[in-house]
Amino acid sequence: MKSLVTGGAGFIGSHLCEELIARGEEVFVVDDLSTGSLDNVRHLRNNKDFHLVVGSVLDDTVLTELTGEVDRIFHLAAAVGVKLIMDRPVDTIETNVLGTEKVLSLASKHGKKVLVASTSEVYGKHRDHTLSEIDNMVLGPTKKRRWAYACTKALDEFLAFAYHEEKGLPVVVVRFFNTIGPRQSGQYGMVVPKFVKSALLGDPITVFGDGTQSRSFTYVKDAVRAVLMLMEAPAAEGDVFNVGDGREITILELARRVRSLTSSQSEIVFVPYDRAYGKGFEDMERRAPDISKIRKLVGYGPSVGLDEVLGIIIRHMRDAGIGETSAHRAL
Repeated sequence: MKSLVTGGAGFIGSHLCEELIARGEEVFVVDDLSTGSLDNVRHLRNNKDFHLVVGSVLDDTVLTELTGEVDRIFHLAAAVGVKLIMDRPVDTIETNVLGTEKVLSLASKHGKKVLVASTSEVYGKHRDHTLSEIDNMVLGPTKKRRWAYACTKALDEFLAFAYHEEKGLPVVVVRFFNTIGPRQSGQYGMVVPKFVKSALLGDPITVFGDGTQSRSFTYVKDAVRAVLMLMEAPAAEGDVFNVGDGREITILELARRVRSLTSSQSEIVFVPYDRAYGKGFEDMERRAPDISKIRKLVGYGPSVGLDEVLGIIIRHMRDAGIGETSAHRAL
């Protein structure tokens, strides 16, 4: 089996490539390294079954050649993170929408099955219940840049289902909920690596808002397992699935948990959203998935708890030399 992973040098993409290689597959990756990193796949680059092309999913020549080479496509390439959409809205919108359209068009032309990575951001401002795949989107006004990322990913989903219904393209859509694990960068606003790094360095752990907003967090290896289970299930074609962990935690409690697990003396400080992202920024008060649909179809469920995942991340950062002095001082 040959697989193409767009965005394969990214956080989730690199873990997916790792698992595919472990299963004996040949893996082709296209990644422009705008948010991905060569470090994420350095351990794979000498493997004869791993092929990396540094390029963009917007490049017709690169994408056409790779699509013709493989049996299936995992489309993970995207401009990700709240910080990125606030800083570079044009690039984010173009990459997410035009890149997905190119992937789907070529996949349809060559008859390749596609998995499209979407996000829990598409649900918007729900607050009263866990989120199921049939819930409506509740987004803010178009003048608030915060919601552009959610809209681009929702449009990706519409495109995927349009290709499935009109052209018969076998496609599966997954909505990731706050996937975490080793190799994730805090550069684009991802909260867990930011908290862990700050705690290990003895720096203040910065919580945006009042910390009462809640999230659920999914171990990246569980997310990869779910993706592969869905890709291999014919009944998943033409449908969308939440990929996450239904257990949730407030951001303030997460900060306290990280501080405790690292034995850190870091102060927890609060920064208003307006100061972090600009006037009028809106956040989601709650975001946790209902995973009954994917559980029923393929038997997926999370394999580890949050504390265990945080421990894995902490060890990974310490092994990378982050915070050795401060960590030893705290102990």
